[in-house]
Amino acid sequence: MPLRLAGRLPRRRGPVGDACPIDRTLQVVGTRSAFLLLREAFYGATRFDDLVRLTGFTEAVAASRLKELVGAGLLERRPYREPGQRTRQEYVLTDRGRDLLPVLVALGEWSRTHSPELGGPTLSHDGCEADVRLTLRCAAGHDVTEDELVVTG
Repeated sequence: MPLRLAGRLPRRRGPVGDACPIDRTLQVVGTRSAFLLLREAFYGATRFDDLVRLTGFTEAVAASRLKELVGAGLLERRPYREPGQRTRQEYVLTDRGRDLLPVLVALGEWSRTHSPELGGPTLSHDGCEADVRLTLRCAAGHDVTEDELVVTG
């Protein structure tokens, strides 16, 4: 029998380890440094020096986390060369990495809602300049509220 998310839930042991999709995702991107490097990649930064500067991480932390993100298939390394310089690597989002955009948008939206005094950038639609908002929607196209969610499987 499916469990409803809202209201009182019976005590149950949920999926653990690799059986839980949330756990699997956090195994890949469950650190502050991973999320902030991905944020900068979404904002257009690709070069190591820029990623270090924009996140404020040490080179060692950025290098380690970027290696993990490349290994997980979220970023790929591509060579580039400035005139007169040696060939270097830039970090570019893959399709798999771009699929995390709604997760990053949701985190930002949550923070702007629950900590508005801290400010920060907002996302808007380039076509009409309206704020971007996430909506839960089923595959049939219906907007879904929290009390309509059902845990299955």
